[in-house]
Amino acid sequence: MTNEPCLDERDRLARLFGLIAVRAGEAIMQARAGAGDPGTKSDGSPVTAADLKADEIIRQCLHRNLPHWPVITEETCSGAQVVDADRFVLVDPLDGTREFIGGSGEFTVNIALIENRMPVAGAVYAPALQQLYLGGSTACRMAVAHHDPSPTFSALCALEVGRLPAQGWRAVVSRSHLDAATQAWIDRHPVAELRPSGSSLKFCAIAAGEADVYPRLAPTMEWDTAAGHAVLLAAGGSVTDLDGQPLRYGKPEYRNGHFVAWARIPGDAR
Repeated sequence: MTNEPCLDERDRLARLFGLIAVRAGEAIMQARAGAGDPGTKSDGSPVTAADLKADEIIRQCLHRNLPHWPVITEETCSGAQVVDADRFVLVDPLDGTREFIGGSGEFTVNIALIENRMPVAGAVYAPALQQLYLGGSTACRMAVAHHDPSPTFSALCALEVGRLPAQGWRAVVSRSHLDAATQAWIDRHPVAELRPSGSSLKFCAIAAGEADVYPRLAPTMEWDTAAGHAVLLAAGGSVTDLDGQPLRYGKPEYRNGHFVAWARIPGDAR
């Protein structure tokens, strides 16, 4: 990590994660150019050479920089693996593999630090869209071309969630996994606009004030959400279960329950 004493530890970690994510993103873009047929994991989800290469790069970089912290990644985690630590790193080396395979640019690299069951620092990098989002004590984003392996963070733009309107919410929803339960939630609330999106970019859209809410009642894993959750928290938003309690991490098999990501929660919105 760079020695920048004016930065909060969480912001330094978010930048470190951002640098690692950018390096992994470069490998993903190279693999994308020569992508072959994807494989299938035991749970039926797709996996590509880009997933595996990005995973390898991220694990190596984290081991060099944070050798004593446990790391859980989508591609190396077994369902029975348990982390008995107050701090651990969650990684999705290529979030939005279906979008990646389908030719969309809405895929990301996600890296987050979990501390006391909450995400406290994270980076989300969308290499095809050339956007890097960071969340620590503050939230920000910047443009990073996928051929620039070492961003200097000189062009960071601060992010802050908008105020949730009484009516006419802008909801981001999964482009690939909009299920009947999530649609029913939307129908019960004053949602005026649906914005389909892939990967953890849904959290980032709320953090940037471009959307108001992201309901997700379909299954997700913790590595799908942790980095975007960190960015959204740093921007002033929140992620709760359907009872309004904060979404927490380190759950059995790293599976999330139903959740809603919010810009700002009105008192009667749940």
